[in-house]
Amino acid sequence: MASTSSRGAHPLIGFIGAGNMARSLASGLLKNGWGQSQIVLSDPESSQRQAIESVLGVKTFADNEVVVTRAAILVLSVKPQLLAGVAKALAHVVQKTKPLVISIAAGVRLEDIDRWLGGGLPIVRAMPNTAALIGSGASGLYANERVNESMRNQAESILRAVGVTVWLNNEDLMDVVTALSGSGPAYFFLVMEALEQAAIESGLAPKQARLLTLETAFGAAKMALEGHEEPSQLRRRVTSPGGTTEQAVKILEQGDIRQLFKKAVQAAVNRSREIADMFGKKT
Repeated sequence: MASTSSRGAHPLIGFIGAGNMARSLASGLLKNGWGQSQIVLSDPESSQRQAIESVLGVKTFADNEVVVTRAAILVLSVKPQLLAGVAKALAHVVQKTKPLVISIAAGVRLEDIDRWLGGGLPIVRAMPNTAALIGSGASGLYANERVNESMRNQAESILRAVGVTVWLNNEDLMDVVTALSGSGPAYFFLVMEALEQAAIESGLAPKQARLLTLETAFGAAKMALEGHEEPSQLRRRVTSPGGTTEQAVKILEQGDIRQLFKKAVQAAVNRSREIADMFGKKT
């Protein structure tokens, strides 16, 4: 079986791939009480390894198998198109160590990951978004039947190190999570971009438009997070009858903004399913 660290109650966690998301998770874990000796990463790029060792003070290796033999929890954080090859190459080692496997590769289904790794493994599929890079992520999680309650708690604690988590009872809903929180930051960036440009065209200086746009977006999100009212109620509170907000919202509703977002999310859901089918069929 895979080893655990003697320091603290946390098992040793190993990351296959040391890109931005892996680094963010490792950094979040360190801030949440994991020791440097309890985290190891592998990556073929020496510059990646050197940067992580310098900033985080954890061990890194060029050989993925070294990490697999040490880890009680194995996080697959390579690009989705590379996952099949990496997983198949590690199957013989993983079948000996039997770690809890967590995949953060977007659009790759659990049954395919399990097949590539030789089968019979406890696997959690996670979909964190880019805001995890700053500790404000939103992640959807789905586990196969071999993941017990303790493993679920371990997986949740890892992803919660970079934001909030929600558990799903149907893997198909991971495509919806991908469309909502995975792709969602781009939707809000687009709204910010449009508002900023509209303000500039109405006379504000670019720096003024940028600052007011960002702070308005931040304030709205904070009110929604910290309050106890639904977004619809918050919207009504700032929409005075006959006022400026009412006129602006009326234009957005006339443009069928709700239907646009519905179509956008559904398009992302459909594409997520297409990608998952593609990765599974290719291998």
